[in-house]
Amino acid sequence: MSNTESSDTHFFNSFSLVLGILIVFAIILFGVARSIGADTQGEAVLLEPLHLKDLQQNIAPFARVAVAGKDNSALVVVAAPAGGAVAADVPTTGEQAFTKVCSACHTAGINGAPKIGDHAAWGPRIAQGKETLYKDAIAGKGNMPPKGGTNWPDVTIRMTVDYMVSLNK
Repeated sequence: MSNTESSDTHFFNSFSLVLGILIVFAIILFGVARSIGADTQGEAVLLEPLHLKDLQQNIAPFARVAVAGKDNSALVVVAAPAGGAVAADVPTTGEQAFTKVCSACHTAGINGAPKIGDHAAWGPRIAQGKETLYKDAIAGKGNMPPKGGTNWPDVTIRMTVDYMVSLNK
């Protein structure tokens, strides 16, 4: 019986030693990885375009002062379109708008969107008239957000609806 206890104690001591060595090795490996990653990861995060954009927004002045009798033309603020989108992002044709946004759901029928070319799904919608289609596209319907999730002007949404109707006649 003494031999069994001795062998169990020896196994436990050996196992504890191996486990301790592995834990120390893992801690050292973790420290080395952190020190290597700290140099390269910090640079990548600081140069990321989204980080730079947020930084510029945070440090931009929130107020300007006009001085009487001075040239205050530099204080003119160029207003961005609602939602912060650049006007150049607005498509000029219904086909461009469809390709850019609408095709994501209407090509595959995602979230119940009627598929392009599915005349059974589009027939009743087209029969309601274009004004109803315009209203639903602008205000959103079912799972579709207003204006398909864009901030495009209503005229662009109308062009897109016209294009989609032409594909389904």
